[in-house]
Amino acid sequence: MNQVGETTSALDDGSRPQSARTPPPSSQTTLALLDLVQGARAFRLWGLLAWQDVRQHYRRSSIGPFWITISMGIMVTALGLLFSAVFNTNLADYLPFLATGLVVWSLIASMVNEGCGAFINAESIIKQIKLPLSTHGYRVACRALIIFAHNLLILAIVALLFPARPGWVALLAAPGLALLCLNGVWACLLFGLVSARFRDVPLITANFMQVAFFLTPVFWRPEALPERATVLQFNPFYHFLELVRAPLLGHAPGLVSWLVATGIALVGWLVMFIFYCRCRQRVAYWL
Repeated sequence: MNQVGETTSALDDGSRPQSARTPPPSSQTTLALLDLVQGARAFRLWGLLAWQDVRQHYRRSSIGPFWITISMGIMVTALGLLFSAVFNTNLADYLPFLATGLVVWSLIASMVNEGCGAFINAESIIKQIKLPLSTHGYRVACRALIIFAHNLLILAIVALLFPARPGWVALLAAPGLALLCLNGVWACLLFGLVSARFRDVPLITANFMQVAFFLTPVFWRPEALPERATVLQFNPFYHFLELVRAPLLGHAPGLVSWLVATGIALVGWLVMFIFYCRCRQRVAYWL
């Protein structure tokens, strides 16, 4: 009895195994940071998982993931013919604008909507395999980027049908896309955490993104509402859209768009990191 009591007392005094003790807040911050870094370094893993997700969705199909491109191409063609007549604009000018807007918006919407299920859909992996939790957020962002790459074929076809010369300014689309993906990663991780705890969040987010689609100049031009054009400056999706669409159409994105997207990235990563430090260890219990 004395030995048992002494052993229990020794464990309570600090010799308890590390796995049985709750790390202090400083350790939680370090572990969360290591998780994000190690997850980012495992790019081969989450890249392979993302590609496998796309292939699995279209398995037994003759053309596989290119059904994504066909679906987007049909939507671009139908909406282009319709709204060019409604807005009384030249199809050769309007179709590149619409195609670029829809392709970029699909990337934004995919990261936000699918990011809500980043941890929910990976429940079996999280509970069975020890991996950095952030791997699943990177996986969702990469999957959206793969689909975006497929949809770039539509922009190539539109460029062939309606030749345009954006010039060297088109290269600005690359850093704009990188900044957009940087925002997409924190959105996947943050919304994934919140959605794992509150299962109504994915539904709320899907409805919000549907409304945001119509409030963002994806299929209508900002020039159509000149008296309310300043309102667009408060729409973050407009700035994300312009960072990629404007260079591809031959226009340099405005400085405001760069500043807004960069500011949102800094604030978003900070907020996500705070939630990540507090909730990372609880995700497995919420699933």
